[in-house]
Amino acid sequence: MTTKKIHLITGGSGYFGSALLKKIRAAGHQVRVFDLNDADDRPGDVEFVQGDIRNLEAVRKACEGISVVHHNVALVPLAKDKEAFWSVNYDGTENLMKACLENGVEKVVHMSSSAIFGVPSKNPVDDSVPPNPMEDYGRAKFAAEDVCKTYIDQGLDVTIVRPRTIMGHGRLGIMQILFEWIRQGKNIPVLGSGDNLYQFVHADDLADAVIAAGERRGASVYNIGAEEFCSIRETLEALTKHAGTGSRVISLPMEPTVWAMKLTSAIGLSPLGPYHHLMYGRSMYFDVTRPKEELGYRPRYGNIEMFKQSYDWYLENRTDVLQENATRSHHRRGVKQGIIKVLGWFM
Repeated sequence: MTTKKIHLITGGSGYFGSALLKKIRAAGHQVRVFDLNDADDRPGDVEFVQGDIRNLEAVRKACEGISVVHHNVALVPLAKDKEAFWSVNYDGTENLMKACLENGVEKVVHMSSSAIFGVPSKNPVDDSVPPNPMEDYGRAKFAAEDVCKTYIDQGLDVTIVRPRTIMGHGRLGIMQILFEWIRQGKNIPVLGSGDNLYQFVHADDLADAVIAAGERRGASVYNIGAEEFCSIRETLEALTKHAGTGSRVISLPMEPTVWAMKLTSAIGLSPLGPYHHLMYGRSMYFDVTRPKEELGYRPRYGNIEMFKQSYDWYLENRTDVLQENATRSHHRRGVKQGIIKVLGWFM
């Protein structure tokens, strides 16, 4: 029988934080959310503490009386803000670890990123592959892992989780551009042949792994992704077939297209950041053997299923999505329609 505990979710109003909240609550635990903005779908029995992760006193207050902390506050690549990557993702992590140590928190699960590997030296990425971040977001997230290890040395029990790209119902951000183009029957580009193997992870599967990591004593690091995955081309062709709108997957030459992606991003026509330019045409997938053995990780969703689910959710909720809400996190917020229309001219 699992003992009920009080869990704190930093970034609990964000896309993954909200999914994690539902899972922890369903397990019968009490949940507190720490975030800059409150979510309009937060259950009434979930406590909300408003604050900025860069404010140590606010973080200390949020950690009072907490047993398990799930650290999900992060500025994502879409933000394209080098200084904020460091102040939020690095300094904010330092504040949280300090507050957790001071408050005697039993366990911390820190959400890192697969961006710490840059273009990995080999696939699948396992424990032998060294991190090699190649852009500012990835560098800040890797530095935050070093912060965690410093506090582990001081006696804080911290587990680091590195997810592949997160999908699932409600996932928006740059995925909305893809879904809207398919809805309109536009062509969907891949770089080169599109045969690069690219692993995703469903938010619900990731939440299961994170909860299991929070229940396991002892510091560790886990790479988390789907077990069933395929190439970018296969994933998108399955989605366009499912949608039935006439969209086709087309190949674009990699090098000139990457330069075009960088240019449209620089002049504000594209929300894509350096990490997207770097990885869209390259393979990346994790070996999930160890999380299966140590956490009992059993992912239920593969690439194709999670993309279909996410697209169907978008169609059902599109009217609400188009009502812009600046207080939502990047992954729960719709992209401005002007951007989608301009980019769509080239498809």
